[in-house]
Amino acid sequence: MPKTPRLIIVIADGEHARIVRPRPDHVLRTEKRFDSKDAHKQSSDLGSDAPGASFHSDSSAHHALAPRHDPHRLAEEAFARVVATEVNQMTGDAAFDRLVIAAPSHSLALIHAALDETTRVKLVGTVAKDLVKTPDDELASHFQDFVRPETPARLGK
Repeated sequence: MPKTPRLIIVIADGEHARIVRPRPDHVLRTEKRFDSKDAHKQSSDLGSDAPGASFHSDSSAHHALAPRHDPHRLAEEAFARVVATEVNQMTGDAAFDRLVIAAPSHSLALIHAALDETTRVKLVGTVAKDLVKTPDDELASHFQDFVRPETPARLGK
């Protein structure tokens, strides 16, 4: 009898992520949650405070210097790598056969870029939505194309 593919759904944004699996009755349940350690920090706590100032010697006017990098954006990129590393590790542990990722477009692109080739092969779909705060019992409609009930023919009957 063929093995039933094991699916995981990664639901993430720039600060929070969770791994969701369908149970045998096809109800989706969160199996693991993790959050960015920088999720609610202010820019000054992320290594940048107010932009520096510049002034001209022939004037008393001061001009703010824009920072080169947005610390929140850098934290979001780092968290996307953490999420991808977790999923890559699960691939190495043979924890799933099929992968779906749901995240806002920017986070989705960052996570996808950080996946290794072995994991990308298992990626069967993406959903460009922020579903992090969506309760488990409201997720089914977003993933109905990926979570299919087993029919008698698929069960080998």
